[in-house]
Amino acid sequence: MLDPTSLEQLSSVLTNLRAPIELVSTLDESPKGVQMAELLDEVATTSDKVTHVRTGDDARRPSFRIVRSGTDVEVTFAGSPLGHEFPSLMLAMLHVSGHPPKIDAAMVEQIQSLDTDLHFETYLSLTCQNCPDVVQSLNIMSVLNPRITHTAIEGGTFEAEVNDRNIQAVPTVYLNGELFGSGRMSLADILSKVDDSHEEKAAAQLAERDPYEVLVVGGGPAGAAAALYTARKGIRTGIITDRFGGQLLDTMAIENYPSITHTEGPRMAADLQQHVQAYDVDVITSVQASQLVPAETTGGMHTVELTNGAQLTSRSVVIASGARWRTMDVPGEQEYRNAGVTFCPHCDGPLFKGKRVAVIGGGNSGVEAAIDLAGIVGHVTVVEFLDEMKADQVLQDKLRSLPNVDVLLGRRTTEVVGDGTRVTGLAHAPRDGGEAVVTELDGVFVQIGLLPNTEWVADVLDRNQHGEILIDSRGATNVAGVFGAGDCTTISYKQITTASGSGATAALTAFDHLIRSSVDDGALVEA
Repeated sequence: MLDPTSLEQLSSVLTNLRAPIELVSTLDESPKGVQMAELLDEVATTSDKVTHVRTGDDARRPSFRIVRSGTDVEVTFAGSPLGHEFPSLMLAMLHVSGHPPKIDAAMVEQIQSLDTDLHFETYLSLTCQNCPDVVQSLNIMSVLNPRITHTAIEGGTFEAEVNDRNIQAVPTVYLNGELFGSGRMSLADILSKVDDSHEEKAAAQLAERDPYEVLVVGGGPAGAAAALYTARKGIRTGIITDRFGGQLLDTMAIENYPSITHTEGPRMAADLQQHVQAYDVDVITSVQASQLVPAETTGGMHTVELTNGAQLTSRSVVIASGARWRTMDVPGEQEYRNAGVTFCPHCDGPLFKGKRVAVIGGGNSGVEAAIDLAGIVGHVTVVEFLDEMKADQVLQDKLRSLPNVDVLLGRRTTEVVGDGTRVTGLAHAPRDGGEAVVTELDGVFVQIGLLPNTEWVADVLDRNQHGEILIDSRGATNVAGVFGAGDCTTISYKQITTASGSGATAALTAFDHLIRSSVDDGALVEA
């Protein structure tokens, strides 16, 4: 069932079990039920503290509960947690057994203080790189608080349930039977939605932070590299980010990073965060910057205001706030987001098995998405605004060789059409004028590039017509002591390697700025 590498990894992890656990299964005779039985039998052979018990009576079949023996501490998986969810299985076993999760004490206290009955259900796909964070966060909550329960549901095993609930994006989370949220969510994000006092508590904790020498805004490759370089110089460094890893978390395969033949974005993001946290860096996640107030305005230090009302100050700032998916800005797009309109073919593609979908965009991302989807869905229509696709020729050749793909060139999307609950079609017209026609389909995958996350500095920093922060060859902006790096800036190519390099450049320039500036308070520690 499991390959030798996975078995070895599992055996190693399960040596850390604190208490005996039972895998209580509710099985059926379906192929997936047989698969689950084989999986659980195999897992049980890896540790003498694990027992597979086939006495479950859960409504969903096949499913299983991980239970700490003799207690009511448990988490539930409906469907086999393989693929991207295999780490979720290993961590759930550890945490149910009593091994403490790697979260800070304040967050543990916050979870344990929740005094409401919360039953979460998460619908996932095994190819989704965003799902494990949500599954693992909710599993942790259910282990730490007896009033919280969680069931992770593999959509491919429970297709009828997915269809009944009109789920067209993963992860999708229900709380007490009502839709709670969709898409990537961190543990802090979830807590902020169920704990009314979360924002106030978080802002109060951040207000206690001492000023930094370098404050990095953004946790992607550029921000991580900047933090590493300044921390290694021995100066006080902080990094704030909505989600550590940035666009890496939405990237399936990485095969062009020097020295790494192949990896996946979430794994690289985790490695980056571990590397940064190996140094004395104050890492603050699940926060967003809302405004930059330069030192020339404050008469002291640069100030970064956050959306939760907190403020952080620093002698210098490296802005590496990255970019986000560009939207079409047509009627119906926002209304049907996560109800047929999506941006992640790897995550949501399996939900459209056998159906008709469109991919908007003929660049590398769009064509790669169309090729991937063609192996899952019934039919793919690629819609490109220009009269030719801009993707690499090898990708175009592969795309045109697929029998279930059509390519429409010179077409502008005018509307995403739906029935009030889900997408039913896409309206498009000749880009140089003419009547729109509607292509009937079930999903729309938008792949038309990125927008820099720079609106929050628009009144302070010079930007180009695309919204990118203008920087010189050393990463400097038009404001002394403020530097830029990565996809939010005018660097020529938006790649992981170039982002990392620009982060290092900005960090070294920030350090040079600090040692050349007067330091009246003696805060700067030279390397």
